[in-house]
Amino acid sequence: MSTTPRVVIIGAGIVGANLADELTARGWDRVTVVDQGPLPLTGGSTSHAPGLVFQTNASKTMTAFASYTVEKLTGIDVDGAWCFNQVGGLEIATTPERLADLHRKQGWATSWGVESQVVDVDECVRLHPLVDRDRILGGLHIPSDGLAKASRAVVALARRAEARGARFQGSTRVTGIEQTGGRVTGVRTPDGVIPADVVVSCAGFWGQELGAMVGMDVPLLPLAHQFVWTGQVPELVGRNDELSEASLPILRHQDQDLYYRERADRLGIGSYAHRPMPVDLRELPQGDGVRESSMPSMLPFTEEDFAPAWEQSQLLLPSLRTSKIDNGFNGVFSFTPDGGPLIGESRDVAGFWIAEAVWVTHSAGVGRAVAQLLVDGRSEVDLHGCDVHRFEDVQLAPEYVSETSQQNFVEVYDVIHPLQPRLSPRDLRVSPFHTRQQELGAVFLEAAGWERPHWYEANAHLVDELPAEWVPRERDAWAGQFWSPIAAAEAWKTRTAVALYDMTPLKRLEVSGPGALALLQRLTTGEMDKSVGSVTYTLALDEAGGIRSDLTVARLGEQLFQIGANGPLDHDLLLREAPDDGSVQVRDVTGGTCCIGLWGPRARDLVQRVSADDFTNDGLKYFRAKRARIGGVPVTAMRLSYVGELGWEIYTSADNGQRLWDVLWRAGQDLGVVAAGRAAFNSLRLEKGYRAWGHDMTTEHDPYEAGLGFAVRRQKQADFVGREALAGRGDDTVSRRLSCLTIDDGCSVVLGHEPVFVDGRPAGYVTSAAFGHTVGRPIAYAWLPASTTVGTGVEIEYFGTRIPATVTAEPLVDPGMTRLRG
Repeated sequence: MSTTPRVVIIGAGIVGANLADELTARGWDRVTVVDQGPLPLTGGSTSHAPGLVFQTNASKTMTAFASYTVEKLTGIDVDGAWCFNQVGGLEIATTPERLADLHRKQGWATSWGVESQVVDVDECVRLHPLVDRDRILGGLHIPSDGLAKASRAVVALARRAEARGARFQGSTRVTGIEQTGGRVTGVRTPDGVIPADVVVSCAGFWGQELGAMVGMDVPLLPLAHQFVWTGQVPELVGRNDELSEASLPILRHQDQDLYYRERADRLGIGSYAHRPMPVDLRELPQGDGVRESSMPSMLPFTEEDFAPAWEQSQLLLPSLRTSKIDNGFNGVFSFTPDGGPLIGESRDVAGFWIAEAVWVTHSAGVGRAVAQLLVDGRSEVDLHGCDVHRFEDVQLAPEYVSETSQQNFVEVYDVIHPLQPRLSPRDLRVSPFHTRQQELGAVFLEAAGWERPHWYEANAHLVDELPAEWVPRERDAWAGQFWSPIAAAEAWKTRTAVALYDMTPLKRLEVSGPGALALLQRLTTGEMDKSVGSVTYTLALDEAGGIRSDLTVARLGEQLFQIGANGPLDHDLLLREAPDDGSVQVRDVTGGTCCIGLWGPRARDLVQRVSADDFTNDGLKYFRAKRARIGGVPVTAMRLSYVGELGWEIYTSADNGQRLWDVLWRAGQDLGVVAAGRAAFNSLRLEKGYRAWGHDMTTEHDPYEAGLGFAVRRQKQADFVGREALAGRGDDTVSRRLSCLTIDDGCSVVLGHEPVFVDGRPAGYVTSAAFGHTVGRPIAYAWLPASTTVGTGVEIEYFGTRIPATVTAEPLVDPGMTRLRG
């Protein structure tokens, strides 16, 4: 009798089939896969997927998913027929901006270990002879890309999973999820209940409906996407045999939002160059209405929407001028607010999981990751950018999901700058200081719905007052976007006078109750059983010692803690791990509070003018917190600084926020106070060597690799998650290390994800970067082999150019901590 959990996978498409295969490969043999459509072509997105697998992505995780999909599908077949045809991929550029972007993407590929090359026009035409050489400037060639035959792969995967004990059941509509005591017990169908310990929804664009059955928000939007097959193309006649179907590389013409694939003597053309077409699921056939002859994912073709795409295709591929469109359809698939997939378990109903908004390109990688989560408790690939709980509540509103998902459709092939903010929706979340920031000419960028000042135009006059060593260098056009030399002036004022930073958008969680201490002791690497008023920088690890988050924990009472967190995933973790007996309460207090970072050598002079409380070193030591009043406003002051200068994070309730700002602003005028933004903040924090979770380290890294071993209290009496995994590890045992680099030419500012070369070979990648205004040169942090010691010369590839840099001891500013502790 098998003792593995009973798993029901809803959706027999490429994701569900991959998951069944991955689970059964790990010994879980009680797996049932159900789908409302007939097998094997169930009518979902897999049934019509064009199958182009381009691996390169700005996300390391998404590239890893795609590379595993290539590896896995290359190794399977159906009775000798291929499931993956490795014809290679070619992305062509018709504008200088696109060609530059292809060099950037080639850097991503190198960073993530995918072989690629930017090639000239002659090579593009040799690879794909149908392309008009006079219309292109070059291309990006990835030899390992290719065509996935998704419908065939499903058959191969299902056969393999069935041989290990899985069962596939078509024409079975799910009508409900059974649960008892907050845990799934089965899946309801018209034929009865299928018992289950674990249910995984891999239903694609039906995912919202399945999530709603357990009260789970699944923020995806079904959209229609146009695809056509041409008639016979004369130049393709006789090129391919019946078995291979294709020999030309898959082709993307992103300047016109188009892609192409070969099939025998025809071409398939996909277009994003049309209006977004949201799909109402209520209008699609379900259950008995799903038939192979009428797939719900294939909507009628709207010829007028495709007309501009057909014209552009004929310009790029002149052979099409003698061909015609044979047939087309508007295929339904899923988009999300940030373009990423949705993976995770319901917070309210244990055992109910989703793996939605996953394209064929990433299907095997997602299947493996979810199988690892279920069997091992963690994925070897970091999933923070895919976790369904990564969104703020405001981002789960249907209106927000619809608007942002449609915008992602429009921009899917656009050249997007890392700092480029969305234009709409905006002003969803503003701090109590927003009016004052507008008065000072704040330039706002957006993150998680928050308006965040990056610099203030009111400080423009300070640029002319900068000492010579602080005058910022000219930047190239790319690095100069969403940046201003005013940031240098704000950094200068922070280092020499005093500045106000709006830290309100940073997530604040309150953990309280008689079980609060025990919970935090178990989840963090630091010692939490300290006196009231203590503040501790600590880590939350997974069972393998990977860094789930870094946290700042302030003990404000015997049973009251305030946590400075990284985002919704930290809130989700605490809610899941809190005991069921009500001994711990976890609240997100971000929206009801606000925070000013008051930092700089004149910070104490300023605050002592407006407070009778003791802000001296003895009155409030470094990494201590206390209640106080500033200008009559009740605050909690924490002696912390993420810019490396004397000062405090000062918290108060949202209703008192503007008054607190005004009190500090007025009192600091003769001290040179300025408001400063995120651009200066990021520069200053890198000069101090402070890490940013999600950029500099993730679950793929342990504390010692990340240079955060000091946050692990090995002598701590209480056991904590990840402790056992860290046994035997230390600073001297690591094979890679997060390293500080300074760029030798003093002016080239990289932005992140660029590959780093050691001895001429790719050896790592950049995580965070900025111009260090205090040190007068650009800074980059990068993952490199541990053998890459201080003083080693390396090269960073930036848009195809190698930039010399040097591994440097950190921190670059105030290594003795005298400024912070002053």
